[in-house]
Amino acid sequence: MKKPHHPFRILAICLGLIGFMTIGASRAFSESYAVDPVHSTVLFRIKHMETSFSWGRFNEIVGRLNLDDKAPSLEMHVKTESLDTANAKRDQHLKSPDFFSAKQFPTISFKSKRIARLGDTKYDVDGTLSLHGFDRPVKVLLERTGTSKNQQGVAVAGYATTFSIKRSDFGMKYLLEGLSDDVVLIVSLECAAQ
Repeated sequence: MKKPHHPFRILAICLGLIGFMTIGASRAFSESYAVDPVHSTVLFRIKHMETSFSWGRFNEIVGRLNLDDKAPSLEMHVKTESLDTANAKRDQHLKSPDFFSAKQFPTISFKSKRIARLGDTKYDVDGTLSLHGFDRPVKVLLERTGTSKNQQGVAVAGYATTFSIKRSDFGMKYLLEGLSDDVVLIVSLECAAQ
């Protein structure tokens, strides 16, 4: 006949399990994540001649994300030369001094200054966008779109945001009468734990 479990032993086991789960949750939340350039996207949209929207993307993205409560941070870098609008002639014009000046300013960067948690899946992010030789403050709402594990068993998390900037704020004033000053950016990130 089995001896009954001692109540203090049961309590110790329960406390141990709670402690293990708390440590695991804390570790998962505080891990540093690297942006996966293959499964991440940076799109932009601009209005052409007050009629239709023209779309483009940047194909080369790197970055790091850490949403630890004590020291949250987000940093992203986009290679300007990787601009792609599915039209080679237009791409060359956009990379010229009329717009992005890709040779002079090869990188577009965003670096957070403050990240505040707004619930389980949303974050208020204040940061600096460095574009075309100008540094401007930008505020975005970052939303976690999902979590999973990749084929290697590594934890992955998705985040997305949509926000607008004025290109004239970054010194891009060419053809403002034909192309809108307002540019919408759509960012979708898949990040893998490091």
